[in-house]
Amino acid sequence: MDDHRWMSRAVELTHRCPRSDSAFAVGAVIVGPSGLLASGYSRDTDPWVHAEESALLRASGDLRAATLYSTLEPCSKRSSRPHATCVSLIIAAGIPRVVIAWREPDIFVTCEGIALLTAAGIEVVEMPEFAAAAQEANRHLG
Repeated sequence: MDDHRWMSRAVELTHRCPRSDSAFAVGAVIVGPSGLLASGYSRDTDPWVHAEESALLRASGDLRAATLYSTLEPCSKRSSRPHATCVSLIIAAGIPRVVIAWREPDIFVTCEGIALLTAAGIEVVEMPEFAAAAQEANRHLG
């Protein structure tokens, strides 16, 4: 996997997100052995859709050899769809590897995404060198 290439693509997607004062701008890309499977970004199909959720809705086929790249730690709590957290969707999809740029700060909820993914046997890789770029589209949230 070319982690830098795919995380760069996810960061690019953050700049497409409609701005929100109550949610992060996040980009997500799902990559399989043959290349790009799907991508998504926050609020790309409706005002409440998360980036990982959007990418997973577009992905088809077996995701058991895929990697999901997200510019932010996948959510473990959400108010808009409490039974469809990104963590639960990733686990249900069977994705074995998740790469993130930064951990979710405690602005809206306390996120336990990394811990829950790791507990489910999913490899989680952090790429802190992308954190500043991923945070750029979220500067207004302070």
